[in-house]
Amino acid sequence: MSRRIFSVLALPVGVSVAAAASGFQLLCQEGKHPGEKKASEKEEKATKSRSWLGKGTRDIKTCNLTGWWKNDLGSKMQVFNVDNDGTFFGEYHTAVSSAKKPIQPSPLIGSQHLDEDGKCTFGFTVNWKKFSDSTAVFVGQCFNGDDGKEVLHTSWLLREKVDLEPDDWRATRTGRNTFTRMG
Repeated sequence: MSRRIFSVLALPVGVSVAAAASGFQLLCQEGKHPGEKKASEKEEKATKSRSWLGKGTRDIKTCNLTGWWKNDLGSKMQVFNVDNDGTFFGEYHTAVSSAKKPIQPSPLIGSQHLDEDGKCTFGFTVNWKKFSDSTAVFVGQCFNGDDGKEVLHTSWLLREKVDLEPDDWRATRTGRNTFTRMG
């Protein structure tokens, strides 16, 4: 049985325990910060090897989620790295919240389907545990526009904690966001 190794980047304890139970070996390392260089030359080569795939006479760009993204509401997210299986980790900086506590960056964990046609689907979960009793899940697809710029079209569900079962009907919200690459 092969073991996969992941770095722990401010992951919730539940995610770490679930990963370990699934046969993943976890290594602790200091989290990356905006503007920091990639961890290794090997990571950069793996990312570049997935970025352009030759197909006939035309190159098709596959979506690379790594980097900073901004949505139509002003929220930002950073995806640290997408591994060869499509798993990724990052941080979400929401611009909107109904929580009473000040907004803080929140960890995200996700998976991307690595398609050669450049229209990759993905999903990720954001745990707002630092300032809210809610969790959000996003699903989406990456598109390459005629200008060559990547655009992420997403739909999301946000589950907020409620105290009483009769209030359950109002605990889940849904919405859509479009993300564009920053920089």
